[in-house]
Amino acid sequence: MSIYISGSIAYDRIMNFPGKFSDHILPDKIHILNVCFLIDRLEEKRGGTAGNIAYTLSMLGEKPLVLSAVGKDFDRYEDAMKAAGLPLDGIRKFDDLFTAGAYITTDQDDNQITGFNPGAMINRCGYDFPALDAEKDIALISPGNKDDMIELPRAYRKAGVRYIFDPGQQIPVFNKEEMLECITGAYMLVTNDYELEMIMKTTGCTKAQLLEKCTYIITTLGENGCRIDNGSPVEVGIAKAEKVQDPTGAGDAFRAGLIKGLLQGTSVEEAARMGAVCASYCVEQYGTQEHAFTMDAFNARYAAAFGK
Repeated sequence: MSIYISGSIAYDRIMNFPGKFSDHILPDKIHILNVCFLIDRLEEKRGGTAGNIAYTLSMLGEKPLVLSAVGKDFDRYEDAMKAAGLPLDGIRKFDDLFTAGAYITTDQDDNQITGFNPGAMINRCGYDFPALDAEKDIALISPGNKDDMIELPRAYRKAGVRYIFDPGQQIPVFNKEEMLECITGAYMLVTNDYELEMIMKTTGCTKAQLLEKCTYIITTLGENGCRIDNGSPVEVGIAKAEKVQDPTGAGDAFRAGLIKGLLQGTSVEEAARMGAVCASYCVEQYGTQEHAFTMDAFNARYAAAFGK
């Protein structure tokens, strides 16, 4: 059994703005937008969609293979992955480029403005699969190199491997045909509610039409949990965090719990609940790979939120 997680590995420069973006952006002046936000906190953390998902999966006892490209400054990230027992076979290193970087500013209302430099991720991961097992393997395609995001679904479909398509921040770079090709045959399309609207606009498809191309659509709804669409919609609530520090990375943690549940053969609803528990631990910390839990603590929080 193998878990393949493709997407970005990045260093996150996380910043807090002690105000509201809406107080500084004038709607009638957007065409000449020129604003400056005074930041009161800056930290560098390990991040990237693939790295974040793999990190939480490692705490759930899994060792996913990350498929990504990194740069000459990957060393400290590499040390952390080794410490978590994560394999590095799927990571391609470029010594003349930097690892991708995300510059994330969050205001008091948890609104975010992000700038992203792809760095080495302009290159494909170039992983040559030794074998794919349609019965046991599962894959997730998260935001990363566009060519990877198009080619990997083709490889998984050809091999009959279940895959989750999660285009996230990369939605704007896809045209209609590319987006529909990636979704067609996917086991799941996982997005937040805003991203789903963007996909429907890009493809010209309704949600019902998208469901004709994939088996499930899961839409995360922030503090309102998530919705599962496959026929009749199912709403899944949240697990209560002890204290919400930072929402960054909660979606990636959710995806890790979701994958773990699917691997265990639970229902999709139960898998989404496991994702909600993972997300609750992530938001308690400042950064996307700073949370930690034991399985005993995880099970206790799951029981408190959703029952046995």
